[in-house]
Amino acid sequence: MQLAFCIYKYFPFGGLQRDFLQIARACQARGHHVRIYVMAWQGDKPAGFDIILVPKKGLSNHNRNQSYYHWVKAHLQANPVDCVVGFNKMPDLDVYFAGDTCYADKVAHKGFLYKLSKRCKHYLAFEDAVFNQHSQTKVMLLTKQQIADFVKYYHTDLSRFYLLPPGIAQDRQYNAESIAKGKQFRQTNQIDEHSFVIVQIGSDFKRKGVDRSLTAIATLPYELKQKVTFLVVGQDKPEAYQKQAKQLGIDQQVRFLAGRDDIADILFSANLLLHPARQEAAGMVLVEGLAAGVPVIVSGVSGYAYHIHDAKAGVVLAEPFVQSDLNQAVKNAITNHDQLLTWHHNAINYGKTADLYDLATRATDIILGCNDDE
Repeated sequence: MQLAFCIYKYFPFGGLQRDFLQIARACQARGHHVRIYVMAWQGDKPAGFDIILVPKKGLSNHNRNQSYYHWVKAHLQANPVDCVVGFNKMPDLDVYFAGDTCYADKVAHKGFLYKLSKRCKHYLAFEDAVFNQHSQTKVMLLTKQQIADFVKYYHTDLSRFYLLPPGIAQDRQYNAESIAKGKQFRQTNQIDEHSFVIVQIGSDFKRKGVDRSLTAIATLPYELKQKVTFLVVGQDKPEAYQKQAKQLGIDQQVRFLAGRDDIADILFSANLLLHPARQEAAGMVLVEGLAAGVPVIVSGVSGYAYHIHDAKAGVVLAEPFVQSDLNQAVKNAITNHDQLLTWHHNAINYGKTADLYDLATRATDIILGCNDDE
């Protein structure tokens, strides 16, 4: 089959981008040709894909998105394929991978002027093109909450939804070498073996709630605070958060690391994973943390928070978010060693028994059957 994959931009350490590449490689491995339309590609270009750089036109994101859609539509008319797969919302998709939340739900909580903006109207129109009752687009999703939100606003036929398992890499799973790898990471990065390592992983620091994590660590009693090393890993601009850490008096406890490939080793070195996100459709890092044996404290709004609950391997914070709840949860995790150890063992067991690794396989099955119902 000839497949077209549509994604506005690719960079190596984004969650959506990782899922996209994993699925593209799985389709390629089954002998199918993958053409990729992208406005910007950062990092190495994998072999075997037909990567087409779409011209960037427009000063705003929504104008560039519209230009991208029209350019790709014209190119596909001249160079047809068997199935068009989108990783961003846009019209005329055969299959859409929903790596984000429902925009209409977000808009419902915004003010009147925001709803009148061209940006808002654009994103609503492109979302409607995927989910309205007249669309035939098959939708691959990561959580049941996504399905509920899209049905609420668009009355989408349930038969068009395909729920995928997570798709974390096998190297994230706790194994006989994990302790040694974690110790090696600490040594290489001059982190004391007795330090309590807290990690937060993910691009878009504001959406992930890095400021909330910094505040929680700053409220710890002095002696606990001195034990903590907080690693913030992701592709974003850290300056505002470095300034916040300094104002809170914890800049010596905090390190910001750019997106990188040794996430498994970082997780193996960690005592606790924080993810107090403001918005998160799924949160692949949550199940990566569990598989690596790391207890997790997560905001209830995160789509994959239920995995932490099911694994009995951490704390799911109530919504709406209350900062003092996070502060207390972090303090308890550091001081209650027996509880932390129980969470650690429960996380390892969950990583070995739950279906956390088959996203790409299932997604490929759906894509290769994208025209079966026609």
